[in-house]
Formats: sequence, structure tokens, C-alpha cells
Amino acid sequence: MAEFQRITEQDSPYRHLEKRSTRELLEIINREDQTVPLAVHKALPEIEALAEAIYQKLANGGRLFYIGAGTSGRLGIVDASECPPTYGVPHGMVIGLIAGGDGAIRKAVEFAEDDYEGAWRDLQEHGVNAADIVVGIAASGTTPYVVGGLDHCRRAGIATGCITCNPGAPVTQFADYPVVVVTGPEVVTGSTRMKAGTAQKLVLNMLTTTAMIRLGRVEDNKMVRMQLANYKLIDRAARIVAEKASISYDIALDLVRRTGDVKSALALYENQKK
Repeated sequence: MAEFQRITEQDSPYRHLEKRSTRELLEIINREDQTVPLAVHKALPEIEALAEAIYQKLANGGRLFYIGAGTSGRLGIVDASECPPTYGVPHGMVIGLIAGGDGAIRKAVEFAEDDYEGAWRDLQEHGVNAADIVVGIAASGTTPYVVGGLDHCRRAGIATGCITCNPGAPVTQFADYPVVVVTGPEVVTGSTRMKAGTAQKLVLNMLTTTAMIRLGRVEDNKMVRMQLANYKLIDRAARIVAEKASISYDIALDLVRRTGDVKSALALYENQKK
């Protein structure tokens, strides 16, 4: 096997950035960002395998856990936290865990990512078990918090996946469903919050969106189970109901307010017609 090399840590191809104008810097960053979706596309077969595994676990009552440190951990938490309001699923269905705990979401916790046992402790607090699936997010693919968490999960018979940006990274050795998106060196050497982080966000979007659609939380192209947490969402839901049921906006709004989501509002309308 070839020696593992961290492509994400290789020198930026751009030199003397401090001498560039604002427009030049923006052009450089944008040029590099355009390569990310193409890199994600190359990994679609791996993403498909992980997405299918996640769907099957959730469909059978299991949960999806993300584990990560720094930017990777924060991205997992963002994706997990947006599932309940967007799709109306329980908060415990998709759970994001970050090295150092919730305090690390805003402020880095020194050396937390180097704790090989940390993720396993965090997962055990949530009663992780073989019905669940755990996905490690690590741009470098070497983060001890993530590698250790997946190692423990594999030994406990828990399905595992990973999202990394370095081929042959240690984290892939402990993932049943590894996803490797090769984004190359960053504009600022080693700053994986940039292209690598963008790639991770795109993959996370794909994983949960695909799962939620297949779980019936989307009909046609509409979020029929979204939580109506503000006036914008109430308005959106009313417009969806009005369109689907061919009724006035005011009637649809009343139905939505009485039931709490689009699907229930449509069901109530159908019952009232009988």
C-alpha cells in the first residue's frame, strides 16, 4: 500500500497571497471552489452506498450520529439540527457530536480532538447501539476523536461511515461506508474549512436530504412535514396546501394552523370533504 499522504495539508499552489488585491483573492478562492462539486461527483458511488445504509437504519427505527472535531464537527451539528425543522422528524433521529462538547461549537477546546476515547464516551451517553449508524467527519482523516469513535463502533457491531478528503486516510479503515472527496490543497495551506469543508457540507446535504425524501418527509418537491416555527414557514405551508388542494389561501391557512403541518392539513381537508 502506498504511504498515506495528506493532500489537504500540501502547499497551496498560490504564493504571496498577502500581496494580492481583494479582487484577485476572490477570483482565486472562487476558482478553487468551482472544483469542489466535481470532486463530489466523482465520489457519488461511495455516497450512494452510505446514503442507502443511512436510509435503511432510519427506516428501521435507528438513528444517525455524526462525530467530528472543529469545522467538521460543526458541520455535522448544523446538518443534524436542521433535520427536525425541515422535515418534522424527532430531534433524536439525527445527532451531531463534536469533540469538546457543545461549548466547542463556538470556541475551540484545546486538544479535545486528540482524545481517542472521547467520541465513544459521547456516543455511549446517547445509548448508541447496533440499530444506529455512526458517520465520522474528518477532512484530514486522521482525527483521533473520529478514528477512535469509529474503531469502538466497529468493535461493538455498529455500522460506520466516514467523510474525508484524503485517500487512504486512517479513518477509512474503520468505516463500512467510506466517502472520500479529493479536494486537493487549500488556497491557504491546510485551511480545510475552505474546500474540504464545502465538500463535507455538500455530502451531508445529500445524505440527509435523500434519506428524508425516501422516508416520506417530502412529497413532489415540497416539505410536507416541516415545523411551522415562524410566519414565513406558516405562509409557505398555507401556499402548498392551497395549491395541492385547489382551495383559497385563507382556508389553507386555517387548516395549517389547526393541524400544524402540510400533510396533516391536507388529510383534514380530505376528511372534511367526505
